[in-house]
Amino acid sequence: MNITLIIDERAPFAEGADFGPVGAYERISGRVRFAIDPRHPANQKIVDLSLAPPDGRGLVEYSTEFFIIKPVDMSRGNRRLLYDVNNRGNKRALQFFNDAPPNNDPRTAEDAGRGFLMRRGYTVVWCGWQGDLLPGDGRLTMELPTAAGPDGPVTGPYRAEFIIEEPGGTTVSLGGHDYIRPCPAVDPDTGAATLTRRRLDPDPREPVPASDWRFAAVDASGNLRPSDTSCHLPGGFRPGWIYELIYPAKDPLVLGLGFAGVRDLVDFLRHADADATGHANPLRDGGPGIEKACAWGRSQSGRFLRGFVYEGFNVSEDGRRIFDGVFSHVAGGGRLRLNYRFAQPDRYPRQHEDHLYPSEEFPFAYGRTEDPFTGAQDAVLKRPETDPLVIHTQTATEYWQRRGSLVHTDPLGNDLPAHENVRVYLLSSLQHNDAAAALEGGVPRYPLNPLPANPVLRALLSALDQWVTDGEPPPENRIPTRADGQLLAGDAFRKEFPAVPGTACPDPHALYHLDRGPDFVDGVISREPPLEDRSREYPVLVPSVDADGNETAGVRVAEVTAPLATYMGWNLRKDSEVMAGIVGSALPFAETEKERAAQGDPRLSTQARYPSREAYLDAVRTAAVTLREERLLLAEDVENCVAAAGKRWDKRREAASERP
Repeated sequence: MNITLIIDERAPFAEGADFGPVGAYERISGRVRFAIDPRHPANQKIVDLSLAPPDGRGLVEYSTEFFIIKPVDMSRGNRRLLYDVNNRGNKRALQFFNDAPPNNDPRTAEDAGRGFLMRRGYTVVWCGWQGDLLPGDGRLTMELPTAAGPDGPVTGPYRAEFIIEEPGGTTVSLGGHDYIRPCPAVDPDTGAATLTRRRLDPDPREPVPASDWRFAAVDASGNLRPSDTSCHLPGGFRPGWIYELIYPAKDPLVLGLGFAGVRDLVDFLRHADADATGHANPLRDGGPGIEKACAWGRSQSGRFLRGFVYEGFNVSEDGRRIFDGVFSHVAGGGRLRLNYRFAQPDRYPRQHEDHLYPSEEFPFAYGRTEDPFTGAQDAVLKRPETDPLVIHTQTATEYWQRRGSLVHTDPLGNDLPAHENVRVYLLSSLQHNDAAAALEGGVPRYPLNPLPANPVLRALLSALDQWVTDGEPPPENRIPTRADGQLLAGDAFRKEFPAVPGTACPDPHALYHLDRGPDFVDGVISREPPLEDRSREYPVLVPSVDADGNETAGVRVAEVTAPLATYMGWNLRKDSEVMAGIVGSALPFAETEKERAAQGDPRLSTQARYPSREAYLDAVRTAAVTLREERLLLAEDVENCVAAAGKRWDKRREAASERP
């Protein structure tokens, strides 16, 4: 392990606030320089590492930004490292565990939120891993080598997909977003590429003539200039349509080094006294050091953790376990496919968007299963000596959009036995995204789901800590199963969902066997678009619901047990019957029985459920106390949940009073 830690800043965190027995915290930021040996057996799985330019020692150099928040006096901390896998370069742990505002440069007391992680004594670590991110907005970035062949650039097929929701758009980045570095086109001649469009994913692709578009972009002066990383369509893109551009690309980054960088930095912080230049490890300098390390990631970064473990990066070059525990939130049945040529880790499949990008691919489950279409047997966890303990949480959205049922069923849809080192929880009737975030623009048809997951996440992080420390297992799995009749196909779900006026149900996001070419097993895609064989379908199942339309299985947060609405993990686009991104929805109950009768709503009104605000809050408190007793809510969060429910009640009453 050859690491040089360059510290650019070391300063008080949260303005020197005292976090009880742990005391004050500090922030440390800078850059890590790595020199990795491509000949080491632990590194030979990194795709194209052998094509990266070596230094005079035969090592490959790269670097990443890092950020640490730690107790000033490490002996007063809990000796636990929590690695927050950044999401597209963005720090998320303080937002989800501390209820802090999102901020990529946390400094102030406000940035500490409720201080949960600090009061518990955690050292929180971040570093860049997504090598195609461009700098901006405080994102954590990496500098990676470009793969190059002996006779010139490495080339291959590259597929760019984009959807423009607003009319008038004429130019897009081939990376899909302006914060992504796309791989440049080999040839600016559009005749070497193929651009198609279709309204919905199953529709036939309509070719866009090569003469109708250009590899070009509008510069700062408003002039159209040639660009090998942009697509310009003078007539404008049709709003909501799927455009797919396939072109010969060049100069892929060795993106698999993102896995190796996390592995080697965490290994260094846990075990090394000093870096390659003799500078002290800031987590061991005169203190007790780190005893246990856990990683947490949500969505893209939750898939990162599943890919990290599956591909064998939870083992150091010296054979040590990197993370004792892994907490993957809202990853669904997918893994981040980072370690392949021309990878696009920013993309992930949804029913309407980026449907064919690699993510939900066999194996889906943590335990060993067999792929019925290939006969392959595999598992996410397959290295017992170094595999971590795992908590996997997913909301309703993951069952509908991200094929979440395949985490705990086999590829034929049958229930799997519980894995002794894994806990899986459905957070019932919740949605993928942070409820407080700005979500999906004006695309969704129904009001958005307001319920947060944070209180349950805090309880489960505490349970994971106990598990890796004392061997005390977390609560048993809380998931829908076929055996109990709570895991259904889409047709069966539609039959039991209440007939709420004006509401339609989608189909779950189907999954078929995909063929990306014979070399994909070695990290090279040769077939774009991939061949989707619709005769080979992996069953995607969804949770059952009660008479209100709220899910029956899983961890039902207090406001689902005592609801004011039907809370769903899915929403529909305004322009079609397919799902709108990864947001959920909320269909409020009628306020009174008179309103309910007038609307023809089969669900009881709020008035019939709760005769008063106090009765409603009592119901929420009772549900919260039950969750606390089940170790699915911390004692400190019981009254917080009641207070949040009270605010939602008051907001509804205020809105009702303003209606004519």
